[in-house]
Amino acid sequence: MLELNIKNETGRLRAVVLGTAESNGPTPSIEEAYDPKSIEHIKAGTYPVEADMVKEMEAVAKVFKKYDVKVYRPEVIKDYNQIFSRDIAFVIENKLIKANILPDREREYEAIKHVIEQIKSDNVIQLPEKCHVEGGDVMPWNDYIFIGTYSGKDYPDYITARTNTDAVIAIQELFPDKIVKSFELRKSNTEPKNNALHLDCCFQPIGTNKAILHKNGFLVESEYEWLLNFFGKENVFEITKDEMYNMNSNVFSIAEDVIISEQNFTRLNTWLREQGFTVEEVPYAEIAKQEGLLRCSTMPLIRD
Repeated sequence: MLELNIKNETGRLRAVVLGTAESNGPTPSIEEAYDPKSIEHIKAGTYPVEADMVKEMEAVAKVFKKYDVKVYRPEVIKDYNQIFSRDIAFVIENKLIKANILPDREREYEAIKHVIEQIKSDNVIQLPEKCHVEGGDVMPWNDYIFIGTYSGKDYPDYITARTNTDAVIAIQELFPDKIVKSFELRKSNTEPKNNALHLDCCFQPIGTNKAILHKNGFLVESEYEWLLNFFGKENVFEITKDEMYNMNSNVFSIAEDVIISEQNFTRLNTWLREQGFTVEEVPYAEIAKQEGLLRCSTMPLIRD
């Protein structure tokens, strides 16, 4: 059996689900796309091709191997995008919570059944139907659970609004000992530079007391200020609008001092090394075109 254990974003990683880009299918039509960045690349004819994305994901698998992390991959579904495993489920403490995702992505969850079957059934949680949530919006951070949400009345109009207030309440009820702190995110169906698809598109804790942050991703300035004060200004790396667009906050921690990052994130990677982190650089620019990066394509199961 798998003994799940996730208390934060940076404890030493032991087991993870890494998505797959194999049999990714043809370039979607604009109507089939889920986010403004994908739409932008479909229109421009620059949407990523399968071979490049497979290569990028294999580079990440290689880093996991180097650090002796047990890696699970989804069963490959023909012509189907299965890159972003963080969207379909996420782990907090010893519970795996199934995300109530966009209905046409249900098959992605089925494809990790071989992992789910190794978890005690009491610890696999299905939230009520009215709770919409995706793993990119949920960050366990020791005593806290940070959750990105959007509570505007126009929530149904945004295909980019993935986590609702009902889910925030349900997660608080599941973990009564945790402090659940939610953040209103800026949403746009059409402008990728003004759209925080998930919380990890504009914020991520790293190390033991540091964070990457983008102010404009937050709708409510005081919520952004809260995070700035919580980590301390001197511990926060502020990213620009372009850096957010390129997904600079969507790196992935293997340990408190080891981070996988995209090779083109020059400013960020330099800062991380100055702060004493080991940075494992990988190519991930093609996958980034779908408004997701390293954190999005990994679902940690066990950390120390």
